Amino acid sequence: MTPGPLPSVDVPEPRRRAQRSGRVPQPARPVVTTAGPDDPSVVVVAGPAGANRRELIAGLLRAEAATLAVPPGSNLLVRHATTVTRAAYVPGYRRPQLYAAAPPAAASARPPRRVELGLPDPLLRHFTVVDTPDTGTLGVAGARVLRDAVGRAGALLFVISADQAFSAAELHLLAEVARTRVEVFFAVTPGVTGPPGDGGQAPGRVAAVPSPGRSGSTGRLDPVSVSTEAHRATLLAAVPALDRARWFPARRAELPRLRRALVGWADEVRRRTAGPPAPDGAPGRVPVPAGVEPGELADRIDRQARACAHRIRQHLALELANIHLRVVQEIVFGAGCAGLPPLLDRELEALSLLATAQCDEAVRDLVDEAAARVFGEPPAEGVRRRIIHALRRGVADHPDAAELDRVLLVTSTAGVAGLTGPGALDALAGLPGASRDEVLPPVGVALNGGCWQHWRAPGNDDPNAARSWAQRTLREVELELSREVSRRFEVIRLSLGTVLADAVDHGILLA
Repeated sequence: MTPGPLPSVDVPEPRRRAQRSGRVPQPARPVVTTAGPDDPSVVVVAGPAGANRRELIAGLLRAEAATLAVPPGSNLLVRHATTVTRAAYVPGYRRPQLYAAAPPAAASARPPRRVELGLPDPLLRHFTVVDTPDTGTLGVAGARVLRDAVGRAGALLFVISADQAFSAAELHLLAEVARTRVEVFFAVTPGVTGPPGDGGQAPGRVAAVPSPGRSGSTGRLDPVSVSTEAHRATLLAAVPALDRARWFPARRAELPRLRRALVGWADEVRRRTAGPPAPDGAPGRVPVPAGVEPGELADRIDRQARACAHRIRQHLALELANIHLRVVQEIVFGAGCAGLPPLLDRELEALSLLATAQCDEAVRDLVDEAAARVFGEPPAEGVRRRIIHALRRGVADHPDAAELDRVLLVTSTAGVAGLTGPGALDALAGLPGASRDEVLPPVGVALNGGCWQHWRAPGNDDPNAARSWAQRTLREVELELSREVSRRFEVIRLSLGTVLADAVDHGILLA
């Protein structure tokens, strides 16, 4: 039954202000990051609960399934190492924490964003494996985080069992992945045999269409082969763009085929990205045409930087209003107060990715437009990179540089604390990538361990108190992010103006 209207849900302040002004900003479009030439080859593994995903990864890596155990909601990153190593990356810490395969319940106040496991398996020399939380637990924000991870990784391995079927949310996720340049593999594991209704079929899942199939000379139905054909037919009916995705039965005897396919993909990626040519404009002098007025250029950069900051603040305010509604719905109709910390942390992780992507895109547009005015034409890629590198040096030398490279941590008192220092941002990444080639550091927001401890304590199960805390928390996050965005674009305004003013004064690009 569809739940009725949320009882006495307060309209968040950003939405009220937008309604009063008559200018309601449009929702920020989802940003799907794509893998760059310097990013390592990564295979992201996803799928519903009950699909034996961990056992499949253990079979691929010739490891014990117990070594791959992580807390619910955490990513597991498995990379090559000469000896077995484990480390947990927990928001609020500057260094990775020691992690055991079966940690005690009180080992950490909050679950890590990711656990890194080093194994000596030769397969990991070709690519890194990232196992993600069950797709049924992701929600709106978790799906966005997964899409970002897949986009940066370059490959998705979706694991589903023979007696399960795709949910509508999973089909939507795969449709969005199909729009990117990502290699997609499917693995179908043997289902759990049981009476009707006890299989993998979950409420809301799209039923697979049965198709005939037999296993070789035995004449018996092969459930994995039959389900693979049925799953593929169901998927292509909903997402025709994935017609080139490869499917593999995931029985132990057939895992070498899947292993060879993944290695072939990683080796092909390595060949395509090896030794890219130097872009035009990278070396040499870049003359500046006469007639550029430095004062007019500075005024234009100032106006555009302020406009970029204002637009991003509007988008983030609207997204925070939507987060507030989803959080209230979870408290009232979902897991209650105990489910508040994991949901809000996923929402803030997705918000961080959105804010980072929008700031990066705005800075790139600002650089391109200002450089085109200075040089009389859109800058070549090499020229653009030289300006970006000069900007990065200018940002690093700015007095507020340390403030840009910090983490915003939500506390149990509905406040937001800042944490700076090396490693603080790295602890927030569910999937770390190659070094960023952007001017600004990423935006990072997370919940500290005190939020988990407070809302999971037996005495703190008051939904009204939880809703009030969530509203105050999101208001504080909005204020801090607004200051953060304004600070970032003020630094960009000054640094970009300095770099291009020097080029105008000397008649050539000095960067």
